[in-house]
Amino acid sequence: MARLRAPGGCPWDREQSFDSIRKYTLEETYEVFDAIERRDFPHLAEELGDLLLQVLFYAEMAANEGHFTITDVLEALNMKLIRRHPHVFGEEASRAAGNRADVDAAVEGSSSAVLRNWEEIKAAEALHAAGAPPQSRLDSVTRALPALAEATKLGAKAQKAGFDWPNWRDLLPKLAEETAELEAEAGSGDPARKPRVEAELGDLLFTAVNLGRHLGVDAEMALRGCNLRFRQRFREMEQASPRPLEELAAAELEELWAGAKRKLAGIASESGQLPGASEQA
Repeated sequence: MARLRAPGGCPWDREQSFDSIRKYTLEETYEVFDAIERRDFPHLAEELGDLLLQVLFYAEMAANEGHFTITDVLEALNMKLIRRHPHVFGEEASRAAGNRADVDAAVEGSSSAVLRNWEEIKAAEALHAAGAPPQSRLDSVTRALPALAEATKLGAKAQKAGFDWPNWRDLLPKLAEETAELEAEAGSGDPARKPRVEAELGDLLFTAVNLGRHLGVDAEMALRGCNLRFRQRFREMEQASPRPLEELAAAELEELWAGAKRKLAGIASESGQLPGASEQA
């Protein structure tokens, strides 16, 4: 990477900036996700290399501008791992690595205790970095997250303050309520109400994400699974249709969709897998 960015190196690599590379970082992350979901381990090794390349690219650009080097990145990571694992490296090493939280390192093999300590140590780090107490406990949830992940973390933080639905069943009426409010805003047909429609759709999505949290289901993974099932069913529709889909009536499309669902569900049942659990590229 240093050679590529150096004078006489690659013109494309030399032209890149932090802003121009961001989209590739996100793309490579999702390609790692895809390889994991398909259990394509040879491809996963390649995709992890591509993701690592993004880290090297950022570090080299930062080094070029005098901000930090890849060595600084790795040293900071090592210190963080020691700091946040006092039950592994010892409380003395954890404090030497910058831990300012008073946590119980005797986790007794409990992963929940480990996570509790991790969050307390992380919160102490943020407080020290900010130099002032946060105005809200939700300030610890970074905005630099995918929206579904941010919504999940916000709901979990609010839960710790007692602000949450008691049971997942209590969210079902809330889903109906948010759906009705969205219908009321969207039904007006007034273009000026688009911000309100967007807000109501956001409320509906936030409620759905929190329903997933209560059920122990990750909303991002649930949606990715749904996307995969849609791909499979739509492809089956295309293959089963005697004519291009554009030439079919709505009833014919619905019949093809139902047939695709039945066929794929039968294949999944025979293989002992959930529909959409795996797919070959």
